[in-house]
Amino acid sequence: MTGLENVLIKPLMTEKSSKETEVSNRYSFAVNVKANKNQIKLAVEKYFDVKVLNVRTSVVPGKPKRSGSKGGMKKSQSSKKAWVQIQDGQKIEFFKGI
Repeated sequence: MTGLENVLIKPLMTEKSSKETEVSNRYSFAVNVKANKNQIKLAVEKYFDVKVLNVRTSVVPGKPKRSGSKGGMKKSQSSKKAWVQIQDGQKIEFFKGI
């Protein structure tokens, strides 16, 4: 993994993540599976201009899926999520002007 532009894939906008944002100023992102916590921290600080306090990650393993009419099985791709806590008083705007 060479650059920080490949670390963050997209922000996760769910009910659970919205609650985390309100309660503990923590935002969730889908990140590259090969990214580590230091790279995630640097990417968030660079792109959103905030101070990151804590990063938590989890890898969601791929699930087996049925494919074809003969009962073949495939496995979906694994993904990685990151929860990033930023300093109090700072905010990340995903949708500006709404």
